[in-house]
Amino acid sequence: MMSKKVVILGSTGSIGRNALQVIDALGAEYEVIALSAHTKLDRLAEQAEKYKPRYIAITDTTSMHTREKTFSGYSGSVLSGPDSLVELAALDEADIIVCAVVGAAGLPAALAAAQAGKIVAIANKEPLVIAGELLTAAARQSGARLLPIDSEHSAVFQAMQAGSPNEVRKIILTASGGPFRNATLEAMNNATVQQALNHPTWNMGPKITIDSATMMNKALEIIEALWLFDLPVDKIDVLIHPESVVHSMVEFIDGSVIAQLGTPDMKVPIQYALTYPQRRKGISEGLQLHKLGQLNFQTPDLNHFRALALGFEVAKTSGSAPVVFNAANEAAVEAFLNGRIRFGRIVELIDGCLNAHSSQAHLTLEELLEIDAWARRHVAARLDRGTAVMNEKQITQR
Repeated sequence: MMSKKVVILGSTGSIGRNALQVIDALGAEYEVIALSAHTKLDRLAEQAEKYKPRYIAITDTTSMHTREKTFSGYSGSVLSGPDSLVELAALDEADIIVCAVVGAAGLPAALAAAQAGKIVAIANKEPLVIAGELLTAAARQSGARLLPIDSEHSAVFQAMQAGSPNEVRKIILTASGGPFRNATLEAMNNATVQQALNHPTWNMGPKITIDSATMMNKALEIIEALWLFDLPVDKIDVLIHPESVVHSMVEFIDGSVIAQLGTPDMKVPIQYALTYPQRRKGISEGLQLHKLGQLNFQTPDLNHFRALALGFEVAKTSGSAPVVFNAANEAAVEAFLNGRIRFGRIVELIDGCLNAHSSQAHLTLEELLEIDAWARRHVAARLDRGTAVMNEKQITQR
């Protein structure tokens, strides 16, 4: 039997490493033919030595001076620069493209994979948030399949196998509530980086962990769900579920609620995307419900988690508003992680950027990326103005 040829974009990150573990367990039916990294070249070199892919890509051009030494024993093709992801995504021999590049950088590659008719396993939220209309249209035209890897949308996708799309009353995305689920608004707004990165359930990268702390991750998932499941905003709900066992649910018109449960382990949704429509023996630990005792659910406070409230508003506005929403968040989170702003300023900067933008519809990829760049510049300018004001105050106080 012919093996399925897999390309992993972002192989050195958490999702990429988990995907490789899943492929190891699935065996010879899956062959890794291409891997990519941004700056973690040592880890990419280890992966290249183990899996011997036909191609590797290094997107950070400033890292190229170390390439020859790091990959001296690699005999495949080495691609470089941001456009190399697009080349890997459109490889003729590839069957499955795993998109696990954090941020907007992976969007052109995801679109190229959809245009090429691939199975596109999407782990990062940005492609559908920024260009959901373009991606879904490209997939319809080429016959590509967009499959979610993130746990919540994978749970919805799995639960929806129990009925037809026209039988769905609503989908319910669950959220852990992050580290500030029980914090006061004041404590949350003034939280340190260390406190915001202390997620109670999941072990994720810093940007995604901060998004969980603001509940921005759930806001972005609302927008993703619009495109993945072709549903209006009023059919999407969010519940806080601190145990992170019920990954999401689908309520059907007959009153039945179908949920997907499991341990908080990304290997399950990754494997389902790779083997769909089949299920295979997995390597994740099984769920032991008798040890949990109870499962809790609560409605999120939209005044407390303003990012989530903005997410519903942006989803209704649609057009280019999600582009601004995502880009402003990326810029603000980076500023927070670098110690430039307090935690509460993240959502303030996003809200201000949205208010300065008039949403536009039916845009090209180039136009979407231009708006993405504008939003980042807008946040940067507000940060610079804030720094200037702070410096002026310090001089006056002296």
